Amino acid sequence: MNFNFVRLGLVGLSLLVASPAMADMQDDLAEADVSKGETLFKRCVACHTIEKGDRNKVGPNLYGIVGRPVADAPGYAYSTGMKNYGGEWTVERLDAYLLQPRTEVKGTKMAFAGLKSEDDRVDLIAYLNTFSDNPLQFGAAEEENETAEDLKKAEVSGEGEETIEGDFGKLKVAAGVEETYYTCTACHSEMIVAQQGLSREGWEKMLKWMVDEQGMDEIAEPDHTIILDYLTAHYNEDRPNFPRPN
Repeated sequence: MNFNFVRLGLVGLSLLVASPAMADMQDDLAEADVSKGETLFKRCVACHTIEKGDRNKVGPNLYGIVGRPVADAPGYAYSTGMKNYGGEWTVERLDAYLLQPRTEVKGTKMAFAGLKSEDDRVDLIAYLNTFSDNPLQFGAAEEENETAEDLKKAEVSGEGEETIEGDFGKLKVAAGVEETYYTCTACHSEMIVAQQGLSREGWEKMLKWMVDEQGMDEIAEPDHTIILDYLTAHYNEDRPNFPRPN
C-alpha cells in the first residue's frame, strides 16, 4: 500500500471537511474592520515591524505575512518549534496562532498571550493582509478593501473631541490611552502601569530604563510624547485616577 498516497488522501479529505469553516472565515474577512485591525496592531509594534523592507525586532518583520511561508523572514532566528510548524500562514492558521500562540506552535518565542475575540483576530488579519505585494481578496469586499496607505492618508472629520472606543482595562480613558495601552500591554498587564505613580521625569527615566536594560525598542514620536503626556496627567505621583480610573 502506498502510505504517502493515503496520507495525501486524508489531507484532502480533511480540507473538504473543514471547508465550511474556511468559507465562514472568508466571509468574516470580507466584512472585517481594517481600521480596528490597525489599532489592534499597536499591541504588536513593540516586537514587530510591518513595512516592506523594515528590520526584524524581537519578532520578525510581518510584511506579506498572510499567505507567506512559515519562518520565512530573512535574517530572523526562528525557534525550532516555528521551523517545525512549516507550511504557509493561511488565514486559518493565523487565526489559530493569534488565539493561542503557545498552543498552536509548541516552543514559539512569542510571549503574547493571544486574542480571545474572534472579531479582533479577523480585523487584525485583514489589516496584516493590506501589507503585501499581492494582498488576498475576500469575497464581495474585494472592490472596497482599503489598503494600509488609504488608512494612513485618511483625515479625521467632524468637530469636537474624538470619541475613544475600546477596552483599556484599568487605564483612564482619555487622550493618549490607546497609544499607552497598546504599547505597554505588548509585554505586561495595564495594571502595572496603573499602579505606578511617577512624575514626568520619573516616567521618562522608566521608559529609558526599559530601553536600556529590558530590551524594549524606543517609542517613536509622536507616540513617545503622547504617552508621556498621558502618564503625567493620569498617573502622576498622586495617582489621581487609581484605583478607580473611570
